[in-house]
Amino acid sequence: MSMSFALNAEPNTVWYNNSSLLQNTSPDDNFLMRIILPHAIAVPSINDRYRASFLHLLAGSATSCDAYIFSIFFVYADTDFYGGLWLLWPEIVWFANRDHPVGENATVQFTERGDLVLYDADGTLVWSTNTANKYIVSMNLTGSGNLVLLDRSNVVVWRSFDHPTDTLLISQTLQMGQKLVARTSSTNWTEGKFYVTVLADGLYAFAGIDAPLAYYRSPTGGTVATNRSAYVALKNGSLEVFTSFRETEAPDYHIKLPADPFGQVFARLDWDGHMRLYNWGNESWGSDIFDISDPCAYPLACGEYGICSHGQCICPDVAVGQSGLFELVDTREFDRGCLLTSSFSCGSAERTWFLAVPNVTHFNFVYNWTTNEEHCKLSCLNDCSCWASFFQHKNTSYGFCFLASDIFSMIRVSAQSYSSNFSSSAFLKIQDSTHKSLLSKEKRAIVSVAGSFSFVASVIVAVLIVLRRRTEPLEDEYNIDQLPGLPTRFSFVDLKSAIGDFSRKFGAGGFGSVFEGQIGDKNVAVKRLDGVNQGKREFLAEVQTIGSINHIHLVRLIGFCAEKTHRLLVYEYMPNGSLDKWIFQNHQAAPLDLETRLKIISDIARGLAYLHNDCRQTIAHLDIKPQNILLDGMFTAKISDFGLARLIEHEQSSVMTKLRGTLGYLAPELLASVITEKVDVYSFGVVIMEILCGRRNLDYSQPEESRHLVNC
Repeated sequence: MSMSFALNAEPNTVWYNNSSLLQNTSPDDNFLMRIILPHAIAVPSINDRYRASFLHLLAGSATSCDAYIFSIFFVYADTDFYGGLWLLWPEIVWFANRDHPVGENATVQFTERGDLVLYDADGTLVWSTNTANKYIVSMNLTGSGNLVLLDRSNVVVWRSFDHPTDTLLISQTLQMGQKLVARTSSTNWTEGKFYVTVLADGLYAFAGIDAPLAYYRSPTGGTVATNRSAYVALKNGSLEVFTSFRETEAPDYHIKLPADPFGQVFARLDWDGHMRLYNWGNESWGSDIFDISDPCAYPLACGEYGICSHGQCICPDVAVGQSGLFELVDTREFDRGCLLTSSFSCGSAERTWFLAVPNVTHFNFVYNWTTNEEHCKLSCLNDCSCWASFFQHKNTSYGFCFLASDIFSMIRVSAQSYSSNFSSSAFLKIQDSTHKSLLSKEKRAIVSVAGSFSFVASVIVAVLIVLRRRTEPLEDEYNIDQLPGLPTRFSFVDLKSAIGDFSRKFGAGGFGSVFEGQIGDKNVAVKRLDGVNQGKREFLAEVQTIGSINHIHLVRLIGFCAEKTHRLLVYEYMPNGSLDKWIFQNHQAAPLDLETRLKIISDIARGLAYLHNDCRQTIAHLDIKPQNILLDGMFTAKISDFGLARLIEHEQSSVMTKLRGTLGYLAPELLASVITEKVDVYSFGVVIMEILCGRRNLDYSQPEESRHLVNC
């Protein structure tokens, strides 16, 4: 390793992500770092161990390095017996491009105009500080791990501390409205399901993506103080929570931390929802910060689908005396959670049933409405974003219904703790393969009939089911080539190559994952429907609905792949992503100005007008929401994701459909299963309010009276 280091950098500097940069070379390292801004010589001092670099975590081999992040990390280094540099695993404390890793020969440029930018090898702009023309003259990585840009007066114009990722460092604050967002896993930097933020009354932790729910809140007190903003500060002795309710400069609440004489302490929100203190100097390494005494109160205490009871974990089918519906993620670690043994196809309600699990609840039961148990289950069955419904009986006729769009652990509660007319149950969506599903229906029918009729009647019912099975065509027998007006059909091998063997994932939705790729000279987005039978109806609906139409405000479907079990859709690439990332205050770029927001509203209206009035058949999208509005490089808005769309003949006044769409955007008439294109107009109205107000319609992080934007 070379000994030349630079403390500062000046404009007009370019760093190339290749071996020309200072890098570690030990064959035993399971990471590769290419240093841009070191802060000392080869063996850093105790207080000088932060680095800015391209970093890649190797998956057992250094031969395929195509997923680098521009990051700041803390590393322990020493010399070995032969005088070589020995490095321990780097602890990443900040990253610029967590959701868009770059490849070999990507560049970081400190431009002449004072902008710090990251480009992928093909020239795609991945990230920027957006500081051009602000008279930036130098860049510096401080001893506390803060990357800063300074102007001619040595005033800090931009700093990484103001754009936190998942970690807080000593002297860094988390301001009101800022978030720490956990990683998807310990080795996957993309945004996961947990985040920590500061509200007026303290520090909160939330779980979930579409409808986040709080699972931790710091204790607070006092009365509202004027002109005070809440924030959290990490100091060497404590994590201090300052709320808007404080009357003095003292914190309302603080968590005492073990002192570290070297100051190498940081707090990180980990992928499992725990916020932990990390410290090189003593035995407090990895200790919990949240004061949650019940281990089952964490959303992933037993992983997805797991049931937690006094810290012990089991799968749902075992809890009710069945087997074969779930399997452990890891047979050696029960707290890793459970997996459904069969794939799940959203929208195939006739092959879906519920596994009833009594005496369990959710980590934060926020009920959607008051209803009866059957309607609660039916609402989940007809909602593609719902994976489970929870029902708490208030009395014999009604109770509280909660639809879960994210799967977390469940908590076992004692039946003895209920009053005589109160109980809590979970209903988990289960879907077998076609053969298993019909066989299960056979068994359930036989058992049901045998209890009331003779054995002969049971046999008759079973025979009728078998005959019906033989006469009904299987969904797998549907020939997609029969669809008229298809776009280009690609082979699976070609698309797999175009998207780098599924290595460039940049998004996910209700029906699958989205990858960036290139076909010829065109950048494309490829959506893969996850699972063997996942979303097949949605796949056919999308190909048939938008395969033959073209409009400036509809995302263009370039082609598709339908090969054996592989279902992929190829779209035009939209570099600015989905609208929700720009209006809900969680994007690193500057907020959209009013003129851009009004233009986006106009674009959506034009796209809907085309779908409703100018096509051969009226097309009801049925899932208009910010996540399905994509933005190109000029912030032109285009409607995407037609998996739930329905075609309506112009002479029809309405059509029948089962409940479909996303909670918070559903028009009231959908509850009656009779729809017109006006349901899109209702959803569009909700989106307009979200665009102008900058918050979600359903926001469970808000006080109860403000959770529904349309009711405010």
